[in-house]
Amino acid sequence: MIDAVKQQKWWGWGEEGLGYSAEGRPKFAPFVKKMVGLDIHAHVPERPAFEDLDVPAPVLDDALRARLEGIVGAKYVHTDDETRVVHAYGKGVRDLMRVRRGDLGRLPDVVLYPGDEAEVAGIVDLAVEVDAVVIPFGGGSNIVGALEAVPGESRTVLSVNMGRLDKVLEIDEESGIARIQAGVFGPHMEEQLQARGWTMGHHPDSFVWSTLGGWIATRSSGMQSDKYGDIADITRGLRMVMPGQVLELRPLPSTSSGPSVREMVIGSEGRLGIITEAWVNVHRIPEVREIQAYFFPDYYAGLKACREIVESDAQVMMARVSDAIETQYIMANGKESKSTFSKLSNKAVQKLMEMKHWDLEQIAMSFIGFEGSANHVRYEKGLVAKIVAKHGGFGVGSGPGAMYDQKKYDTPYIRDYMLDRGLICDVSETTTPWSKTAEIYDATRAAFFAALESIGRQGTVFCHLSHSYHAGACQYFTFVINDDSETAEHSYDVCKRAIQQSFMDHHGTVSHHHGVGEEHSPWMEQDISKAGVFIQRKLFEGVDPGSNLNPGKIVHDGAPGISSNSHA
Repeated sequence: MIDAVKQQKWWGWGEEGLGYSAEGRPKFAPFVKKMVGLDIHAHVPERPAFEDLDVPAPVLDDALRARLEGIVGAKYVHTDDETRVVHAYGKGVRDLMRVRRGDLGRLPDVVLYPGDEAEVAGIVDLAVEVDAVVIPFGGGSNIVGALEAVPGESRTVLSVNMGRLDKVLEIDEESGIARIQAGVFGPHMEEQLQARGWTMGHHPDSFVWSTLGGWIATRSSGMQSDKYGDIADITRGLRMVMPGQVLELRPLPSTSSGPSVREMVIGSEGRLGIITEAWVNVHRIPEVREIQAYFFPDYYAGLKACREIVESDAQVMMARVSDAIETQYIMANGKESKSTFSKLSNKAVQKLMEMKHWDLEQIAMSFIGFEGSANHVRYEKGLVAKIVAKHGGFGVGSGPGAMYDQKKYDTPYIRDYMLDRGLICDVSETTTPWSKTAEIYDATRAAFFAALESIGRQGTVFCHLSHSYHAGACQYFTFVINDDSETAEHSYDVCKRAIQQSFMDHHGTVSHHHGVGEEHSPWMEQDISKAGVFIQRKLFEGVDPGSNLNPGKIVHDGAPGISSNSHA
């Protein structure tokens, strides 16, 4: 670890000293007890100490180390145990379960911190020359097994941390595009852009602990994509180090230059090379930004309203609606307010729901975001209010939305809190046409509960619509399993497989924005067809015949966990 690049803790999300607490949330413990049968105040076992881990020695001979030091400098070549463990995994729940029990898998042998593109090229070319493995590393937030070396890998594994490449290099203000280095973390990038009056507007849940290069490599999407687009829309050009050469794609608004090479790189997860910088769309900071909260009588009404909002002239920044259980979770997770006004307001909202004869167990909460000039936002809010009312809903102002905006990056910390108490929490997301949104929601919930019954465990699943498009939407499922036994990983596999297979059976995609990695690869043939997998495989083999670039990701012939139980 070096001071210039921040690093997550080895056992969980984020930095040491930060975490979730249920203190001041009196409704949270009863909610967890009701949904999964767990008393969160029961005794919590101590986490293992890092010193208790059996960390294997690195496979790195002196000659190779000397050559790596010659490329990046001795200061930026690290083989200490903790740095290697942190760089061995992403932050998927399977990653965390394994590392906490000391199942470290195939660790990287050395972690490198290049300072420029020439050093990245030197690393890649040397790796190919000596037949080593190169795995790019951004913020380490990946949750689909895209950072782990293939089990049993006998070659030296190099983890390339891009954190020193963290600058906004230039802004073309007339074109509204910026050239930015790939290793920059979300907050640092926005600080640099906003200091000059610009924003990229890309805010995934992992924003604090993910990088521009990671977003591009995994085909990321952000909370504000309804306005700003997914990373594939935002990325206009890029540079990527490949074996023996550097790909340069100029920042053009559109091209007709054959099959899109840019599209081949976006989502490639390090299989084609290491992205070093990108040209991206940027926008002037809007005059007004606010998130309004709404309630609907049920989730299905919210889905219909979101579809109609997309079809309308309201160009909202985000349109999110949570199902009944997620709505209950949001309300149970709120801090208890001592404000008399807040208490009266909550009572008034509940009274209105009762007057409408709503089933309070079925209500759905929605957050809709607006940006632009004051007049434009006022116009959009008026359009949305009419659509919400048409579908039986009503607004409750910007207070809940402001709180959501303030706390939106804290959710991953809750997963560590739950895992400490024997609860397995994970997420899966998919996209469908609008005509299939209700179908896949119902079917996926049913598939999860059937899987849960088959293993004899308690748990729950909830969902929200997170991103909307002309033709359809992304639905984001969170599932929880109460299992602290030695077979907990098997329980996870059974439930995760049921959810992913439901996506395939009901016109969904394997993933919307988390990528493929190893976790989702068994479903690729069902997702893009056997011929599609053939094209991807030939692309990777053509660029990387020696399988030196993050092998085993996206398409492969077997891997641990879910991937060894392929449905494809």
